Amino acid sequence: MAGTSSVAGEVFVDALPYFDQGYDAAGVREAAAALVEEETRRYRPTKNYLSYLPTPDFSAFETEIMRNEFERLAARQPMELLSMKRYELPAPSSGQKNDITAWQDCVNNSMAQLEHQAVRIENLELMAEYGTNAWKVSNDNLAFMIENAQKELQKVRKQIQDLNWQRKNDQLTAGAKLRELESTWVSLVSKNYEIERAIVQLENDVTQLRQQQGEENKENIRQDF
Repeated sequence: MAGTSSVAGEVFVDALPYFDQGYDAAGVREAAAALVEEETRRYRPTKNYLSYLPTPDFSAFETEIMRNEFERLAARQPMELLSMKRYELPAPSSGQKNDITAWQDCVNNSMAQLEHQAVRIENLELMAEYGTNAWKVSNDNLAFMIENAQKELQKVRKQIQDLNWQRKNDQLTAGAKLRELESTWVSLVSKNYEIERAIVQLENDVTQLRQQQGEENKENIRQDF
């Protein structure tokens, strides 16, 4: 159950789930689900709760390659095969066998490929010499980030647990106070009932005494005459 406060939009929940009993009784869960379902059907939002947020830009982090790939997927086109043309060393065609320029182009292509492979070998050697330490440093950074995240997670979990314990303690205290007030109310009602019964009895006794007194007065008057 909940009651609306004086401030618009605020709702005070007066249920005490840590103290109240009867939630496991037959039919209670079904009745609660039916109430929620009924309110869900009747509820119609009157405003957009995300209106204060800017319109999300889902393409902010897209690169040209990603955009082209998304377009290919949307068009259901097959992926292009890996091109190995840059690694090929074609000889001049049969019609250019005696063309010095064509052979020079082939030589330049071969030298470029050779230089490319030499650079790859140097990169592999550098990675073999320094890559291990760089990988260890990267792993250490990741481990440090994981440790901080776990500490933050434990901190949040402790805050949640403390909040739940505080809620439970507050509800048990409020429940005990309500039970005490209920007991006092029942006692006062019982006393009021006993007082009302005593008053009724006294009124009956007074009425009877008055009747007896009236009859005695009538008898005395009759004897006087």
